[in-house]
Amino acid sequence: MSGVLYIVATPLGNMEDITFRAVRVLGEVDIIAAEDTRRTKKLLVRYAIKAKTLTSYHEHSEKKKTDGFIKNLLDGRDVALVTDAGTPAISDPGYRIVKSARENNINVVAVPGASAVTAALSVAGLPTDEFTFKGFVPSAHAKRRSFIVELKSDSAATYVLYETAGRIIKTLEALRDILGSDTEVFMAREMTKLHEETTGGSVEDLIEELQGRVDKGKELKGQRLKGEITLIVRTTAESRDDFDLTKELTALLKADVSLKDSVKTVAAISSISKSEIYKEALKLKDSI
Repeated sequence: MSGVLYIVATPLGNMEDITFRAVRVLGEVDIIAAEDTRRTKKLLVRYAIKAKTLTSYHEHSEKKKTDGFIKNLLDGRDVALVTDAGTPAISDPGYRIVKSARENNINVVAVPGASAVTAALSVAGLPTDEFTFKGFVPSAHAKRRSFIVELKSDSAATYVLYETAGRIIKTLEALRDILGSDTEVFMAREMTKLHEETTGGSVEDLIEELQGRVDKGKELKGQRLKGEITLIVRTTAESRDDFDLTKELTALLKADVSLKDSVKTVAAISSISKSEIYKEALKLKDSI
């Protein structure tokens, strides 16, 4: 019989946020595949878990190491996959090994626990009957603008994004420019850690609050912007009949988004034909 691949959630920050089951599984499996073995060692020491084998499995080695883990599983060894924090395979390494395990009829078992997505949503106070997880916001200026334009919809929606503290103000400014200054946002930073911070309101208010801290150079504990951020955005319904084609294309082209990507993005959020969008984009490109 083949072994079992366990997808084990680990704490986001507070070491107490781990389940009894996760501790047991990590102590029983033959191999623990960790995104960062140094961080995982701290968790193992905290709970006196004696790992039989601890090895690395991160985004740079995922493709190369997957076959080796599958061989171990087919040979009957149990493997636990863990990431730095939270649930594996959610914007973290894990997709390839899970897919390959299923293709080889290997049993894949979730050991659920902490997740930045659900933790932030639970305290945001925004509608969560339906939400879309979008992952990390692109770091490049043009791609970031294009990414945010795609959040526009003809119905109100809740989106969950990941961002770093170093880029959060740029992302908020793009949200303000494209979605409007009254757009509701909620920021959860350093979740479950010592300096955890949660705050929300209009995107304009959040920009003012965070920019004030940066401008004044506040370095006091708990006030310095650092770490990863889970950002929840609540968009409002937009009528596609009142869609301003020129305005949307101009914003994208001025942000150095390519003509092709600008047309593709606008087509996705409007009911206008691609040929009409392309003609307008050509006119605008010469004047920008």
